[in-house]
Amino acid sequence: MKEILKMRETQLAISIVVLIALVGSRAPVFVSSSSLGNLLTDSTLLIMLALAQMLVIVTRGIDLSVASTLALSGMMSALLAVRFPELPLPVVMLVAIAIGLGLGLINGYLIGYLDLAPIVVTLGTMSVYRGLVFVLSGGAWVSSHQMPPEFIAFPLSRFLGVTNLVWIAGSTILVFWYIAMHSRFGRDLYAVGNAPASARYVGIPIAKRLFWTYGISGAVAGLCGYLWVARYAVAYTEIAYGFEFTVIAACVIGGVSIAGGSGSVAGAVLGGLFLAVIGNALPVVKVSPFWQSALTGVVILAAVLINARSGKTGGRQILPLHLNKADAQGSAA
Repeated sequence: MKEILKMRETQLAISIVVLIALVGSRAPVFVSSSSLGNLLTDSTLLIMLALAQMLVIVTRGIDLSVASTLALSGMMSALLAVRFPELPLPVVMLVAIAIGLGLGLINGYLIGYLDLAPIVVTLGTMSVYRGLVFVLSGGAWVSSHQMPPEFIAFPLSRFLGVTNLVWIAGSTILVFWYIAMHSRFGRDLYAVGNAPASARYVGIPIAKRLFWTYGISGAVAGLCGYLWVARYAVAYTEIAYGFEFTVIAACVIGGVSIAGGSGSVAGAVLGGLFLAVIGNALPVVKVSPFWQSALTGVVILAAVLINARSGKTGGRQILPLHLNKADAQGSAA
């Protein structure tokens, strides 16, 4: 029991419950079923993006272009739906995912195969992708009355009393849990983050793994692009502006090590949920948005200090590479 309580994820979950209880004691409406349901829905996009970012950070990388990818995919899906309103919604969603995947694979190629620094590459593509949003839209907004009704309705439509956003986020969590914990691909990513030289020595195809890791990040951002635009029923050039930093913050708060090699799906999910609680709670208790940004910054700094003190404990662990040379060489196939 003591070991469970010492886990970063357990402590973060307790912190979320305590925070909700404290805000609820001051504003009882915050803990109503409808309010908590809205809180869960509000956290979905951040959680999905944090999961994708977690895989990137585990490899000692970072994806600063995630919000710009979201914006470009969202704008293009909105323009597509307006131009061809007869297109089935699944086709529009697949197009958004494909656009995000393509943008992510550009990052992956530059980082994996050309061995360029992730922060430099994604900082550059962040500006390029954001600029393309303006170029393709001409700087114009796509508003709700231009979009097909089913395009807007899908994210907040309910199945068994739960919004589609929550169902999609739940499915995403399961997929990333399997990737991180039970797949050769996920195991290789942790190996790359822990010891790149050793990973290369035992035959892990690092360039290929990085290529597809950034591709996954882009695909998730592409899906979130459609969901963001449809949920808020508007597409404009500054969609999710600066949101990449919130995504990275969620990972850091969840215990994902910026140094690479350590992090968990549960941590990324709880980190996103924690920030969503703060974002929803502070307006309820009438705290200024400026203080909200400051408090978020303090939480991030505290999380970094905790990560530094705890090293790489608490995350997904891998077996020593020298014991798995033969096993790892099979992943190159």
